[in-house]
Amino acid sequence: MTLATIAMFWDGPPLGFIERLCVRSFVDAGHPVVMFSYGGVEGLPEGVEAASASDILPDPKTMLVHGRSGSPAPYSDKFRYHLLARHDGIVWADTDAYCLRPFEPRNGYFFGRENDNVVASGVLALPAASPTLASLIAFCADEYAVPRWMRPVHQAEIERRAAAGDPMHISEMPWGVWGPRALSYFLREHDEFRHALPPHVLYPVPFEQRRLYFLNARKTWRQVKEDTVSIHFYGRRCRARLRLKHDGVPPEGSILAELAERHGVAA
Repeated sequence: MTLATIAMFWDGPPLGFIERLCVRSFVDAGHPVVMFSYGGVEGLPEGVEAASASDILPDPKTMLVHGRSGSPAPYSDKFRYHLLARHDGIVWADTDAYCLRPFEPRNGYFFGRENDNVVASGVLALPAASPTLASLIAFCADEYAVPRWMRPVHQAEIERRAAAGDPMHISEMPWGVWGPRALSYFLREHDEFRHALPPHVLYPVPFEQRRLYFLNARKTWRQVKEDTVSIHFYGRRCRARLRLKHDGVPPEGSILAELAERHGVAA
């Protein structure tokens, strides 16, 4: 069986432990993996194809980042939508998504809920002709557009700024404006939300329980079910905890340490 190609994006410092572990997991599962970047990626695991991100979006003079955190998440969100529309059948995966079992889209769809109302975008496949993709690409073309899916208090402030002639830029808006909430909104609008997998398939450990990754591995494995195919390691937060609390080395007996040994990835 030929597995789907996994696409990722990285444009920053050398890949860290969590990223190398996750990328390696897809290679070891038998997936072809392509890493897109503008300037090349240091620390790319063997077996991963390097590709120019300019083939998807022109190299920006300044990378679009979230103002409060400095994360390039808004640009990454935009990039994945264009990528999926350009390459039918490809599967997007964030560099903190670990492949436990092969990813097998159905009719071009592969994504999971993080709760009853929101689909996460860390792993995402949509048919290239998906109306959701078209809506997302159109919306992300305007960096000052008012997102109709934000909390009323945030939307009111964004609309107030727009009416006053001082529109709020995407970098000033709350975290994830172009990410899961936008994706979920348009999936519902176009009747594609129904393809979402249950949370445990791709996100067996919710964000608020991410400290389990640093405890005994059994605590994480209890969350995993027979049809779980991925574990999401919430990169920015877990990287920080690993560095600040554990000197960059996964605690002995933790799932991070166990998986590192399985794949031969050094911290």
